[in-house]
Amino acid sequence: MKNKQENKIEAAIQALISGNKKFLDAKKSGYSHQTIKTAPAKNGQNPYAVVVTCSDSRVPPEHIFAAGIGELFVIRTAGNVIGDFELGSIEYAVGHLGTPVVLVLGHNHCGAVAAAMEGHGTGNIKKVLDEIMPVISGEKDVDKCENLNIEHSFYRISESEMVRDLIRKGEVKLISGKYDIETGGVEFF
Repeated sequence: MKNKQENKIEAAIQALISGNKKFLDAKKSGYSHQTIKTAPAKNGQNPYAVVVTCSDSRVPPEHIFAAGIGELFVIRTAGNVIGDFELGSIEYAVGHLGTPVVLVLGHNHCGAVAAAMEGHGTGNIKKVLDEIMPVISGEKDVDKCENLNIEHSFYRISESEMVRDLIRKGEVKLISGKYDIETGGVEFF
C-alpha cells in the first residue's frame, strides 16, 4: 500500500507527463493558454516539481509541461550544469517547500554540450564547459554527449546529503529526461 508521500511523488511525475502531452496537443492545434494564478502570491509557493534545465530559450519548462504560475520550481543554467548555487536552490525547494520531484531536463541541440565537444569557450563560459568536458571525455556522438551531461547533472544532485536523505526516506524522487526541440516531446529516462 502506498503512503501519502509516494502518492504525491507519483502525482507529480504524472503531472509532468500529462503536462507535456497537453503541450504537444496544443502545439498541434495551435492553441496556447496559460492561466495566471494569483494564489501563490497570497499563499506562498507549493511547486509539484523542481525542473533543472538549460538556459536555452527554446526550452521553456512552464510551456513544455503546460504548468501555471507556482507549479514548477525552475533552475536554469547553460548546459543544465549543477554547481553549489543550483544545489542550494534544489535543497531549498525539496527541504523547505516540500517539492517531491526533481527533474533534470536536458535537450537536443544543446549549444553548451556542442561547445564542450569542440573545446571552445572563454571567460566564464569556459567554466560551464569545464564542467561538461570531462563528462563527455572525447565522445563524438552528440546525442550520447547530451545524455552523458544529463546523467552527470543527475549525479551531481544526488551528491547533496539533504537530497540523498530525502530520497532514502521516500520523500523525494530524482528523475531525468530529454526534451526534443523539434517535436516538443520529453523522453523520461
